[in-house]
Amino acid sequence: MYMADSTLVTGYERTHRASATKPLSVVTVHNRYLMRGGEDEVFESEARLLEEYGCTVKMISQEMTNPAGLVDKARVAINAVWSDGWYAKFRAELEETRPAVVHIHNFFPIISPSIYYACRDAGVPVVQTLHNYRLLCPGATFYRDGRVCEDCLHGSLLNSVAHGCYRDSRVGTAVAARMLSAHRGRQTWSKTVDRYIALTEFSRQKFIEGGLPAERIVVKPNFVLPDPGPGKEKGDYAIFVGRLVDLKGVPTLLKAWKLLSEPIPLMIAGDGPYRAQLEAELKSAGLSTVNYRGRLSRPETLAAMQKAKALIFPSEWYEGFPVTIAEAFACGTPVICSRLGSMQEIVADRVNGLHFEAGNAESLAAQVRWAWAHPNELAVMSSAARAEFEARYTAERNYEMLMDIYEGVISERG
Repeated sequence: MYMADSTLVTGYERTHRASATKPLSVVTVHNRYLMRGGEDEVFESEARLLEEYGCTVKMISQEMTNPAGLVDKARVAINAVWSDGWYAKFRAELEETRPAVVHIHNFFPIISPSIYYACRDAGVPVVQTLHNYRLLCPGATFYRDGRVCEDCLHGSLLNSVAHGCYRDSRVGTAVAARMLSAHRGRQTWSKTVDRYIALTEFSRQKFIEGGLPAERIVVKPNFVLPDPGPGKEKGDYAIFVGRLVDLKGVPTLLKAWKLLSEPIPLMIAGDGPYRAQLEAELKSAGLSTVNYRGRLSRPETLAAMQKAKALIFPSEWYEGFPVTIAEAFACGTPVICSRLGSMQEIVADRVNGLHFEAGNAESLAAQVRWAWAHPNELAVMSSAARAEFEARYTAERNYEMLMDIYEGVISERG
């Protein structure tokens, strides 16, 4: 159980809100990632949020692993499609806890889709958050070879196998494609899930295009818990926070800073496969204005974000709903992001941030120059970013939306 955080709700406020909606018993499910990311954070934050409001939450999570040996790999491949063990284990869990609803965040690759059928057979409604595009794309990102790719959305899943889109492995991708194909055939996604949560309207439309039932998909964004508050004083630097991988636009970010003749400081916080190349490029190019900090703790990240003039978000895939953008808004920090996918929906150009052409270093550099040349306009965007957070991405607002979804599926089940 999470300890109560007084920054969320206190006193009369806590009692009043908790009485507005009857607390529920909820089982939440998540297959964690090898490198902790936004999905892991949302899984934990939502459980904490529900408990803050009096709900009983049972968190079932499984650590991602790299199977060793042919036997382990074969077992993972089989269970990824169907696992009698996970079905029995989950059915027993439902009999013991008797939850009002099961909320699944991520099941692939260790937690088997058989848990959906355990819920169906136990008569428990299922809510599924669509954090990424896994149900439509074995690689989950609609991204390949440095560009957006929708080959599997409009064609065969075998397209992904040919390119090894999941972890650069044809075998691993074949497992993901087989899982998707099998459960499309069984109509798992239309028969066993009562409500899907898309994080933006953009992603909702993609899933409708991919065949999920439109009437079951609602939009609920991610949120920030606890609220860090806006920064009191802004520094003179931009900040990038995220995994160091090509689909996050790290190469484009470095190219843009090489194009800047103005000495605009950039802080980079994060870790990942691109780290060695990043450090090598910083050294060879002599980019003294770029300060690579490595992976920071969340409090350190938020403190740095509060003081930053702008968050640079150069991602080159559609994204789900980057928690980093919501955190920047909470800190009163405008976001300079790619004009692509969910990002251009979340960030309003010239309102609470700026857009640039995805993958275009010159376009990004031009927007950074404009921002630093217009401090008054950037200050207005800072206020607008904070106002957007208060209107849409607070814990309180998210709890209301989440309970509406839960109560809706419970009511439909009678």
